[in-house]
Amino acid sequence: MIDPAPSPGALQGATGAGNGRRDRTVMTAAHIDTLPRGLLAVLRRRFRASEAWFIALAIGVGAMAGLATVGQGLIAHGIQRLLYDLPEGARLSAVPSLTLLQLLMLPLGGLVLGLFGLIVRARRRSLVDAVEANALHGGMMSLPDSLVISGQTIISNGFGASVGLEAAYAQLGSGAASIAGQRLRLRRGDMRTLVGAGAGAAIAAAFGAPLTGAFYAFEIVIGAYTPSTIAPVAAATLAATLVSRSLGAPSYLISLSSNAGITAADYVLYAALGALCAIIGIALMRAVSLMETGVRRIRLPAWLRPAVGGALLMPVAWASPQVVSSGHGALHLNLIIGTSLGLLAMVFVLKSLASIISLGFGFRGGLFFASLFLGSLFGHIYALLLAMLPLHHAISPANAALVGMGALSVAIVGGPFTMSMLVLEATHDFALTGAVIAAALIASTIVRERFGYSFSTWRLHLRGETIKSARDIGWVRTLTAGRMMRRDVKAADATMTVAQFRKRYPLGATTRVVLVDGDGHYAGIVTTARVYADGVDLAVPVGELANRRDTVLTPGMDILAVMQCFDAAQTDELAIVGPDGAVIGLLTEAHVRRRYAEELEKSQRELFGES
Repeated sequence: MIDPAPSPGALQGATGAGNGRRDRTVMTAAHIDTLPRGLLAVLRRRFRASEAWFIALAIGVGAMAGLATVGQGLIAHGIQRLLYDLPEGARLSAVPSLTLLQLLMLPLGGLVLGLFGLIVRARRRSLVDAVEANALHGGMMSLPDSLVISGQTIISNGFGASVGLEAAYAQLGSGAASIAGQRLRLRRGDMRTLVGAGAGAAIAAAFGAPLTGAFYAFEIVIGAYTPSTIAPVAAATLAATLVSRSLGAPSYLISLSSNAGITAADYVLYAALGALCAIIGIALMRAVSLMETGVRRIRLPAWLRPAVGGALLMPVAWASPQVVSSGHGALHLNLIIGTSLGLLAMVFVLKSLASIISLGFGFRGGLFFASLFLGSLFGHIYALLLAMLPLHHAISPANAALVGMGALSVAIVGGPFTMSMLVLEATHDFALTGAVIAAALIASTIVRERFGYSFSTWRLHLRGETIKSARDIGWVRTLTAGRMMRRDVKAADATMTVAQFRKRYPLGATTRVVLVDGDGHYAGIVTTARVYADGVDLAVPVGELANRRDTVLTPGMDILAVMQCFDAAQTDELAIVGPDGAVIGLLTEAHVRRRYAEELEKSQRELFGES
């Protein structure tokens, strides 16, 4: 959610005013607010003028994101240890069984989450995450809303719901970056870069994987790789990783070494695995939305839904404790120790069901780590099933698990190189990473072709948004017909005769005239060329010569909708009509397309960091 009353400077920075190089800082938002005005002004100028200073700011944001990630992880895991009586360092999803008292923590957590939502009134508004902020709001985020999302995710994960903490990590990292950028009045392009750096740094700190965090920022939060974003994002992810490691935070990565080589035939089999993962990913995303729709139709109070979902999770968790929480411990068990085909299939089905129930009934979190876990399970199953066929060619179950992990997470979360770098940093195996890239690209292509969304943008689509990535289209929303129109439009009465019209508008005075009826409502546009054409009856009302009576624009239409109207009407000008039917302005197609080209060029310059 955007702050209701951002400073004028923050708004100026968010809308991309100015084309200078960069404005940047290395301090927290709280520290920035306490600086003397003169020093703050100096810092703003430094950060707007120097790329080196902006990189220093990104390092500070990365360090903050690393601290926030470590803190959130400690809180969530501390709740789990307290509620489930876990020994130090143990993972909830790795416990062999859960007692009835422990299973009751699931509905209790849902109840706590529902009451938390009532207290903060979070469910009465849409909370903006990093992807939506970068796509629509120029990186503008609210720190209170980010804290709400973080709190909801920690409660959900801490009480054992089948969701991950990555959403909380990325939200708080990007939220802190956004607040720092707003206080420093950064430009729109710099704000988006800084928000991406904060989110990527949080992921890097969680996994102990700076490359993974950097590509997460590029592919998922910023929406592009550009020369101007590489250095600040890389600096932020490295800083966050160093902070988390220096604090002794456990890494999500599992150190694995691959002994089996990758042959040409393996690539074909891994490509098929990528295609299957795409189908599974689409099915899971649709299942979550169908579950949410079904839950809304039951008309349960919003605050009670997570408690009901927690009750439904109890038998699933009783059948296999591997489905609770994120699944880090279970992933370790299945990859390192190994299990039978039947158990793998059962855990795959139950984990999918648990994730669908958790998200469908309102637990806060995401499918980031769940998709990694499910992908590893499916890849392992895939390899074991191939070994049962008379193909005379088998693939390593461990390799297949890692390829499936990358492919399914790409299908759901997006970011083919993000997940490929995750496997590379886990295995240090370049040959296997090549197979992961191939499977991930196939999965990504199929999902884009047949579905079109990742999980984060799919949920925004269900809310009525049209974005498919974090690519900046916010300027399109702000460039409306009302902002572009000419207001000096003098409408004429449609009932005047042609003779009266010619007397009032002699040749050369104007090329077109907007007409209104007796009630002041829009009645079309007439061209003087048509009125002065030979053979026109001078006694005919000029309104009978008007065209485009039914094609009008409204002030709130964005520039893309306006251009679509011009394309459909095949005309050079259209009137803007208010809610009462009165004409309030006029737009020409030439002006609209010129404004679109100017804003598009400006957006590209900001994207590539050009002055």
